[in-house]
Amino acid sequence: MNFDFSDDQKNIQDQARSMLAKECNSSVVRQVIDTNSGFDEALWQQIIALGWPAISIPEQHGGLGLSYLELCVIATELGRSLAPVPFIASVYLGTEIIKAAASEQQQAEWLPELASGEVISTVAIGSDKSSCRASNDTLNGSKSAVLHGMIANRAIVAASDEQDELQLYLVDLHHNSIQCTTQNSLDPSLPRAELVFNNTPAIKLSGTLSAKAAISRVFDRAAVLLAFEQVGGCEAAIDMAKAYTTDRYAFGRQVASFQAIKHKLADMFVAKELAKSNAYYGAWALSADAPELALAAATARVSGIDAYYLCSKENIQAHGGMGFTWEFDCHLYYRRAQALSTLLGGNPYWKSLLVDRLLAA
Repeated sequence: MNFDFSDDQKNIQDQARSMLAKECNSSVVRQVIDTNSGFDEALWQQIIALGWPAISIPEQHGGLGLSYLELCVIATELGRSLAPVPFIASVYLGTEIIKAAASEQQQAEWLPELASGEVISTVAIGSDKSSCRASNDTLNGSKSAVLHGMIANRAIVAASDEQDELQLYLVDLHHNSIQCTTQNSLDPSLPRAELVFNNTPAIKLSGTLSAKAAISRVFDRAAVLLAFEQVGGCEAAIDMAKAYTTDRYAFGRQVASFQAIKHKLADMFVAKELAKSNAYYGAWALSADAPELALAAATARVSGIDAYYLCSKENIQAHGGMGFTWEFDCHLYYRRAQALSTLLGGNPYWKSLLVDRLLAA
């Protein structure tokens, strides 16, 4: 049995890596951080031109109708390059929640705009439904830590209805009833915002799945895709550490030849390979819509968070006294590792979920 990606999928990955290596170096990421622009518009337009936002959207809705496996290989390269674009918010979350929770008519209306890149979507799905309430097709309340909330055109918001039931609503973020405030973030290239709604017009998603079930499904799918981004980040951090310690000499020897550095790199490699294996398991479950997806997603999420934290931290250490400085790029990966670890709930949440799903298996 072959658990590897196909030649076509590897070709997509190679092309993505080539484009991102050319168009998304560290200066692009630093420019977004320095200017607080939230994303790189030119890079996002290139991604749209390549059709990446349309990968998992059915052809009848303007998409490419490909599988999640193609999205997984793209995610690896986005993570490797630290691409400062709203791909997570709009593709992993915004698109997937519409596919899971919207009616056929709503999908036919909204998905083509996401496939074409005309619309950037995000989600405002906090666990506290009381923070936002819906009544008479309007929303009141607030949501914090909304990923790319300051640049998105639309958001899917979780709110309690008049019967105090959790529901999902689509809102136009350009409406003048919404107050948007950028929040401080450890990684400004993956920015968050607070959204305050004041009698904001909203459209209820009217699919067959309940809001709670749809959110759980989307979180599991996004967990697998984020795991691939984290694996890509791990590989980049390892390559940085190897390159620096190989080129650097101390006491007449390559720094990479010292046992302490070898042990660090070995630990990084083992953690990355474990995360990669779990991500591959998640990719299979995701592409096959297998019953094992819930367990595979939690496993991939936990190992991805742990591996990326270790690799980004040890990369700084491998660079010695230079590693923590602004001039070196090590901190860019450390920032991204920390930022990704807080999405969809943090590591404790997913570890608890993993235990529950293991016991239920």
